[in-house]
Amino acid sequence: MEGNIVKKQRSNKILILFELIFYAVLPYVLWNLGREPLGDYTAMLISTIPGIVYTIYRFVLDKQFNITGLLILSSLALGTTVNLLSGSAEQMIWNGVYLSLFYTFLYIVTLMIKRPLSLYFAVDFVYLQGYARMESRALFFQKGIFKWFQFIQVIFIIRGLFMAGLTVYLLQKYGIDGYGGMLIYKQIAGWAFSILLIGMFFYINVPVRNFFAKQQNQLQDNNNLALQQPNATVE
Repeated sequence: MEGNIVKKQRSNKILILFELIFYAVLPYVLWNLGREPLGDYTAMLISTIPGIVYTIYRFVLDKQFNITGLLILSSLALGTTVNLLSGSAEQMIWNGVYLSLFYTFLYIVTLMIKRPLSLYFAVDFVYLQGYARMESRALFFQKGIFKWFQFIQVIFIIRGLFMAGLTVYLLQKYGIDGYGGMLIYKQIAGWAFSILLIGMFFYINVPVRNFFAKQQNQLQDNNNLALQQPNATVE
């Protein structure tokens, strides 16, 4: 058990390192090396390639052929298309902001219709752990559990608005020359929100355990009541 925990921690550290390399370090290096010979727009397009390759690699490795995987691939395809059609480096950044707000709008809509995407992300995750989708979905919609997925969805919305605002702020303050620093700032902010979201997803275990404990107590009470009734009849 202890060995598995250590192995898991080592795996998480490697994952964080890879994300840092493919989402921040390599794009930053490619951006700075490519600006002068290729121009801002081409260099920015090339700087997105490591992230695209790594995202596809993780998608195949994690076998995320589900709602989560579909959203990942859809956002990847849409983002790449928008980048290619932008025409300039600055417009590419602005289009990224608009795309981020579009995703945030989807989170708001799914929250309003009480179908938070965060719940379906959790269903996909526990499915990979061996739990049936239908059963886990029914469980997560139970009162006392469902509200936590709504809270998580709100964090997704706040993250989308914050990241879009941060991008606009950095672009207006530093201009296109600050794109390299923008990558670093956004990666750090993304990690901060990821830690918060992961913590909230793990906290879901608490209301789930409370739900099963309540069911167990109710079942025990029913059994006790059933045993008392024959005794009352005999008396």
